[in-house]
Amino acid sequence: MIISSTLAILAKAGIQLIQSVMHSSSLFRSRTSFAGVTRFATFYEIIKSSGKDLMSEYSPEIEEEVDSQTRDEVHEPPMYKVLLYNDNYTTMDFVVEILIIVFNKSPEEAVEIMLNVHRKGIGVCGVYSYEISETKVETVHTLAREYGFPLKCTMEKE
Repeated sequence: MIISSTLAILAKAGIQLIQSVMHSSSLFRSRTSFAGVTRFATFYEIIKSSGKDLMSEYSPEIEEEVDSQTRDEVHEPPMYKVLLYNDNYTTMDFVVEILIIVFNKSPEEAVEIMLNVHRKGIGVCGVYSYEISETKVETVHTLAREYGFPLKCTMEKE
């Protein structure tokens, strides 16, 4: 249906072009220079003379069907825990700042995680996809080096 309406629009445009050239130029008498347009206009005239309305007629031969396949199961990506480790040199304030800035924790959550790291030797900062976990670990290491702390941060599959 779209194809037939497009053909009709193009054919009408072709006829209008031919008519405007015929009225404004004597070059049209040479059919060879406008052969493609003339053939297209002739094709349109044949279809038009058949009495069919190309713009509104439903044609099942032209109808297209879209086949799509959907997967039944969508698998979630594996998640990774980002872990901070206690050391004797990194200050508690710096760990809290890292948790607020890098892991978007509230100050209360940051203090709670920092105390877990201090008391248990390790603390979970969050659970993320692989790429996000990798980025957060690298960011923590970069900031710790920049400020002269040996803070260790790793990720492990959940």
